[in-house]
Amino acid sequence: MEKLKGEENLKKRIRSGKIRREDVTRRLAELAFGRANDCVRLALEDEPKLDKLDLSLLSEVKRNDKGTVEIKLIDRLRALEQLAVAAGDESTEAEEFLRALQQSGEDNP
Repeated sequence: MEKLKGEENLKKRIRSGKIRREDVTRRLAELAFGRANDCVRLALEDEPKLDKLDLSLLSEVKRNDKGTVEIKLIDRLRALEQLAVAAGDESTEAEEFLRALQQSGEDNP
């Protein structure tokens, strides 16, 4: 019940253009640490119930005439970087960690 009230308050702030820093930080955290189960369900199920799926991590979906499905998710590393910025984390340890993650991703295609 409390979560629904919080979501309604957020929707009101979005409509009025008064989004708070904590709204952005919370959403970035959800994107950075969210689960992709529903995105996989979308790709694997024949007739998924779209209104029941959380597809917030989904970036792109492609389905060809042979039935092959390709899904792309958001860039979690980028979400983590933005989360660190939004949280005001300027520590060198966090920056080094994020840089190492980014370099690791570039080395392994």
